[in-house]
Amino acid sequence: MQRYILVTGGTKGIGRAVVELFAKEGFHIITCSRNENDLQKLKLEIEQAYTFSKVFYQQADLSDQKSVTAFIKYVQGLKVQVDVLVNNSGLFIPGKVTEEDDKALPFMINTNLYSAYYITKAFVMDMIKRRTGHIFNMCSTASITPYTNGGSYCISKFALYGMTKVLREETKEHNVKVTAILPGATLTASWEGVDLPPERFMKSEDVAKAIWGAYCMSENSVVEEILIRPQLGDI
Repeated sequence: MQRYILVTGGTKGIGRAVVELFAKEGFHIITCSRNENDLQKLKLEIEQAYTFSKVFYQQADLSDQKSVTAFIKYVQGLKVQVDVLVNNSGLFIPGKVTEEDDKALPFMINTNLYSAYYITKAFVMDMIKRRTGHIFNMCSTASITPYTNGGSYCISKFALYGMTKVLREETKEHNVKVTAILPGATLTASWEGVDLPPERFMKSEDVAKAIWGAYCMSENSVVEEILIRPQLGDI
C-alpha cells in the first residue's frame, strides 16, 4: 500500500527531518520550498537513500496566495491520496508590535497561517470522505507564550494554534486526527548567527520523532498537541 505525506517547507530544518523519517518508513513525499535547487537536491538525496520512496515537489512561495493555489493544483494533479499533512512552512521576523513595519503582520499571517488554512481546506475533505488522515500544524511555544520582540510572529502562531483546535473539533467525528506541534528553540536556519552552543537547542530530528510517534497511535487515540522545549528551557 502506497502512503503519501505532504510536508510544506520540506528542504530544511524540521521539515527536512520529517521528510527523512517518513521516507525511511516507506512514505512517498510531496513537498515545496522557495528554492528550486534545494528541492532538486532533496529529491536526489531522498530517492538515493530510500529507493522505495519517491519525492514530488514544486517550487512555491507560501506567502503568496497565487503560489499557494498553484501548489495545491500541482498536488491535486498527482491524483494521489494524502495520508499525512504537515503544515510546516513558517517565517520568523523579530520585532515589537509597537515598532515593527506595518507589512510584518500580513506577511507572517500569509505565510504562517493562511498557507496552512488553504492547504488544509484543499485536502481535509478527502480525508473526511475516506475517514482517515492526520494533519499536523507546526505551531510554536510562541503560540502560547508571548514574548517581547515576538510581535507579529506570536500573533500568527497564536492564530494557527486556534485554527488547529477548531479543526480538531470539526474532524474528530470523521476519524481524522489533528495535532498541534509546539516546539521551542530548534537548531534551524532561523537561529543562524546566534552566539549560543548547539546543545542549547533542540534537534529537528527530535521534533520529527515526536510527529512520527503521534502518527503511530491507534485509531482510538489522538495526540492533540505536543509541547517540546530545550532541556534547559526557552531561549
